[in-house]
Amino acid sequence: MAGPLPVGDPAPADGRLPASAAEAAAGVPFGAYVHVPFCRVRCGYCDFNTYTATELRGAKQSEYHEEVAREIDLAVAALDLSGVGPRPLSTVFFGGGTPTLLPAADLVGVLRRLRERFGIVEGAEITTEANPDSVDAAYLRALKDGGFTRVSFGVQSAVPETLATLERSHDPAKVPDVVAAAREAGLAVSVDLIYGAPGETLEQWERSVDMAIALGPEHISAYALIVEDGTKLARQIRSGVLSAPDDDLQAEMYELADERFCSAGFGWYEISNWSRGVESRSRHNLSYWSGADWWGFGPGAHSHVGGVRWWNVKHPAAYAQRLAIGVSPAQAREVLDEPTRQTERLLLQSRISDGLPLAVLGERGRRSVAGLIADGLVEPRAAVRERRLVLTRRGRLLADAVVHRLLED
Repeated sequence: MAGPLPVGDPAPADGRLPASAAEAAAGVPFGAYVHVPFCRVRCGYCDFNTYTATELRGAKQSEYHEEVAREIDLAVAALDLSGVGPRPLSTVFFGGGTPTLLPAADLVGVLRRLRERFGIVEGAEITTEANPDSVDAAYLRALKDGGFTRVSFGVQSAVPETLATLERSHDPAKVPDVVAAAREAGLAVSVDLIYGAPGETLEQWERSVDMAIALGPEHISAYALIVEDGTKLARQIRSGVLSAPDDDLQAEMYELADERFCSAGFGWYEISNWSRGVESRSRHNLSYWSGADWWGFGPGAHSHVGGVRWWNVKHPAAYAQRLAIGVSPAQAREVLDEPTRQTERLLLQSRISDGLPLAVLGERGRRSVAGLIADGLVEPRAAVRERRLVLTRRGRLLADAVVHRLLED
């Protein structure tokens, strides 16, 4: 299970938003995130809000789709009460956990409820995450027939030893078959990788990169392993059972991946994401980085609408209990002031290849750009000709330091 939720102001029982939200939300794209918090086993590195069967304390996977449907109805009512009004969804993303532990009919049923209550724009991107061993051809066809357009496979590695360290359960030799089944069903495919696991070598990572390219997906994500406090992996490293990830090696792994992906026809569009053309980018994730609105459904899910951010209670049982009595599952919220929103815009938009307009930087931030160019962290052409801040490959590796200089210089 993930660490504690943030501390915020009390959230109203009916989910009503403050009056400021209506004006701030006007004209802003709107999406939905559906959190499915169930996993067969807990991976040692995972800090997400997920639960195995022995941790559910009375919550039932078989009833989960009905509980999410109740929150969808509550969301529509709350937006109406707030003067925001439900907007058609531009993107829908089912994440977890392992959404595909639920029957395909349950996921399709939740999507149908979203369509009925909010509407979904024509050509919307509708994605679910999936473990390679949690779906088959029939399941994938059911998703496609039910309106899904995209599946994101948590492949993580092509190397059995690395998967064992990460405590992933699937057989990498079977991944090509499930990717082929997704393509046969007519779904776009994304492949997720993790690099820097304890003991992983550069050569092993190269095998994973080459495997991901050979699968022929439209999209690849590659994330550096982060050791989160409270996880089994953190305890193993602290006790000396496993070695900590090496920052320099992770940097080499990133550079190798970026070079190989770009040579294979993928372009980076966010620090950890590459796609075959603009049309294959993850529109849902881009909505986060560009400051759009979304409603997060499910235990522990976070939402943002009109400058208001809130988060649901964590445990599936507490989530179900609140919805059963018609009470919002939101545990707390915060109303973002303008300086906070500007800082978050800088943090998020500086991560993407479209870049951050220099005009949104304060005077001190604009003064720091010349030094960032001189240090090889920012693309000079984009900054000078297009007046945008775009990170170089080295800048992507040092993105946190770049943001710190923009805020502090």
